[in-house]
Amino acid sequence: MIRPGTSLTKQKKKASAQPKVAPGKKAEASKPDLQDFLNNCDYVGAITLLEFEKKAREERPHLLTWLSFCYFHNGDYKKAIDSYDEALKKEGDKAIHVYKACCMYALCQYQEAEEEAQKAPDTSLKTRLLFHTAHKRNDESAMMAHHQALTDSREDQLGLAAIQHLRSHFQEATDIYKRLLVDDREHWALNVYIAFCYYKLDYYDVALEILQSYLTNFPNSITAVNLKACSHYQLYNGKAAEAELKVLQQASSSGNIFQEHDLLQHNLVVFRNGENAIQVLPPLLDIIPEARLNLVIYHLRTDEAQEAYNLIKDLEPAVPREYILKGVVFAALGQKTGSREHLKLAQQLFQLVGASASECDTIPGRQCMASCFFLLKQFDDALVYLKSVKPYFSNDDDFNWDYGIACANAADYKEAKEALLQVQNDKYRAEFCYLSWLCRCYIMSGEPELAWETYVRLDTSNESFNLLHLIANDCYKMGHFYYACKAFDVLERLDPDPEFWEGKRGAAIGVFQKAVAGKPGGEQDKLQEVVTILRSTNNPTVDYMVNRVIKKWAKDNRVKLDV
Repeated sequence: MIRPGTSLTKQKKKASAQPKVAPGKKAEASKPDLQDFLNNCDYVGAITLLEFEKKAREERPHLLTWLSFCYFHNGDYKKAIDSYDEALKKEGDKAIHVYKACCMYALCQYQEAEEEAQKAPDTSLKTRLLFHTAHKRNDESAMMAHHQALTDSREDQLGLAAIQHLRSHFQEATDIYKRLLVDDREHWALNVYIAFCYYKLDYYDVALEILQSYLTNFPNSITAVNLKACSHYQLYNGKAAEAELKVLQQASSSGNIFQEHDLLQHNLVVFRNGENAIQVLPPLLDIIPEARLNLVIYHLRTDEAQEAYNLIKDLEPAVPREYILKGVVFAALGQKTGSREHLKLAQQLFQLVGASASECDTIPGRQCMASCFFLLKQFDDALVYLKSVKPYFSNDDDFNWDYGIACANAADYKEAKEALLQVQNDKYRAEFCYLSWLCRCYIMSGEPELAWETYVRLDTSNESFNLLHLIANDCYKMGHFYYACKAFDVLERLDPDPEFWEGKRGAAIGVFQKAVAGKPGGEQDKLQEVVTILRSTNNPTVDYMVNRVIKKWAKDNRVKLDV
């Protein structure tokens, strides 16, 4: 298993020109030097040389230790452990235990790494390793003890900064890296660490600016180019991010660098909006922490709430994004299955993030509070937060959906209608929930004809029947009796329920009343259509309504009606 970020293959430098020799003579091949391989970070070449020397039984001081060291830096951790075991038997150096522990740590075997490190004599490397294993085991007391044992050496401070980073204390990590950079301006890698901290703090443009000094010296660094691509993804889109990775493909001599590196494979899935997620992400779940989160997002996008829940249910959130994602999954599952328990857990997770001091004034924090109040059905409170972030999501379908429904529940139907009409996703626009809320907004805004047109465009189904029921009742409630009468008429023909006749009769009287009062909605053509609708109904009271009431009024007021 090759762990991304620790064994990224370096490109081999082109071999220098061979020295000229006299014609007819063979050039003598000089034996490569181990130090040259190490200086170039060419661990494959170093391993080849050392394995040859081992097989040829050549004498080199600490050959097995050097071979183990190269295996480690090439990402072959299991081979490194086997080689260190062999070195222990041959050399008996107790310090090898801590090197072996480093391999176990890289394999995520934290308990075994700690036990192995305890066998080694006390060194700064041992202290740093135990500091990190304590963090992985969430042992705060052990962490404090090892923290106090750290010195001001560069290695110890880098170890401390790494812990701060892992604990999401990015500003504290940045401060350490900056102090080290002041002491050594040519420690170029520190620029990458600082850029990564700024990336985590959402300062993507700052991260790009700092990263450039490293890329100027190492333009083909996989780690740096990948970070640059991720920053472009956050600032622009996936296509812009993928374009930044082309420099790695062009510099690669193997053909397809993306297939060789887990980290690049993972990020390419993200840049391509989930393409090949099912093939790429599952094998990386225990290697790249973000792989699990991105696979959860993929399942949410494909409406597979149960699969997303199975992946995230045992995850203990450590950073706001993890809390938010877990809340979204619980909310999705709760709404899909009707589980109040999951909806309550989602609400609590959203509240935890939105009310925290570090997130309350951020856009995600305000979205969380809006979601919390939305689930509690406190829509006026939800709108306070939604309106505060609205300028950032003018073209976001999910935001416009939520904002529209919140406005409708708060009786601001005009604003709700405008928000819902901005939704462009065809799948969303075809859902019954969307159509029913849009129709209600039309009716409440005095545009019942648009609600009726929405129904007419639908194919006959249970959903169209339910939408018709909503239109009939809402139109009646708002005094749009003409469309209420038409809706109740269709309902009665589909289902001869006495309630539908009662609704149709009441709506017909409403239209007649408006005609008598000379109000809009009681025009002659509409009254004529209502009379025709009543005539088509087999009910004894129709004759009295039409002949005794409506016909008599029409004759007295010289209104031409075909009754």
